[in-house]
Amino acid sequence: MSFLKSLFGGGSKAEKPAAGPLKTLEHNGFTIHATPYQEGGQYQLCGVIEKQVDGELRSHRFVRADRFPGATEAADFTLVKGQQLIDEQGDALFK
Repeated sequence: MSFLKSLFGGGSKAEKPAAGPLKTLEHNGFTIHATPYQEGGQYQLCGVIEKQVDGELRSHRFVRADRFPGATEAADFTLVKGQQLIDEQGDALFK
């Protein structure tokens, strides 16, 4: 049965996340974790932004359509995108 699924395009592979954050960066009181995952032979830009708000750890996961040939390159761009999101939205990320 799995042969037929692969033959006719069924049974797509689930996203394959990295073992943990590849890189982490502190920016304006926020922590950005780069968590790209493998999709279609490339690495998808994905990350998590965290901040302590009123004693509670808040987090916001973001995924973008950008894909890269290597996990390190994807992680580098994830950190840049995370900084941009923080600069544009700040604490509004968690609302």
